[in-house]
Amino acid sequence: MKRNILLALVLLGAALGLTAKTPVIGISAYSESGQCRVNMTYVNSVRMAGGVPLVIPVTGDMDQIDAVLEAVDGILMTGGEDFDPLKWFGEEPVRGLGEVVPERDDYDVKLVRAAVAKGIPVLGICRGEQLLAVAFGGSLWQDIPSQIPSSYVKHRQSPTTGTVGTHSISIEKGSLLAKILGKEKAVVNTFHHQAIKDVPKGLKVVATSADGIIEAVERSGKLAGFADGGAMILGLQFHPEVITNGGNPEFLPIFKKLVEEAGK
Repeated sequence: MKRNILLALVLLGAALGLTAKTPVIGISAYSESGQCRVNMTYVNSVRMAGGVPLVIPVTGDMDQIDAVLEAVDGILMTGGEDFDPLKWFGEEPVRGLGEVVPERDDYDVKLVRAAVAKGIPVLGICRGEQLLAVAFGGSLWQDIPSQIPSSYVKHRQSPTTGTVGTHSISIEKGSLLAKILGKEKAVVNTFHHQAIKDVPKGLKVVATSADGIIEAVERSGKLAGFADGGAMILGLQFHPEVITNGGNPEFLPIFKKLVEEAGK
């Protein structure tokens, strides 16, 4: 009898192993020269975290976006160009505004709103963090150097390689990010001239640089005025995927958390 029970348990375990689904993480693309692309640093970081990366092509077609979201378990919103300030938060463009790509703005906003509505976990990196403000009723500093004279931290570390950190951030005690990293201080890389200014209701600031620039936001409650399935939302102004891809595992837990939440 005991042998039969043991055999049944072994067969059940094997069956569960065969049917277990590895979380699929959709990665937002950018469009350039007639091609949809994504940096391999994002792809490799998802792979190292145990997820299956799936690049989502740029499209404004909501039916296609909905169809893609049926195939993924989590979303990683990537870095890139500046947002159109006049369209998304009612400000005239300042001289320091960089390249704007309207079709990508439209795609990113539709994609992240639909993912949040469906309860799909979201990780936003650089532009992806700024997207969380743009898509849900917040606003951005269009150009930190010209709009915030008191900002003294170098937020564009080029030409220094992105595989190393060049400025520190303070992380809120007890926040999701602090729990993921197991610490309240970190040294990060930095390649941006824009940042979140007004944080939407339902998100909170959980990390800042020494000059007060927002370096991370995460969910604090329901997003006011938007369909919200209640899944994880985490936005980072720095680029953990570049450091992870460079062989430093310090920020790999961020991607593991996304894969973990996607697997629930």
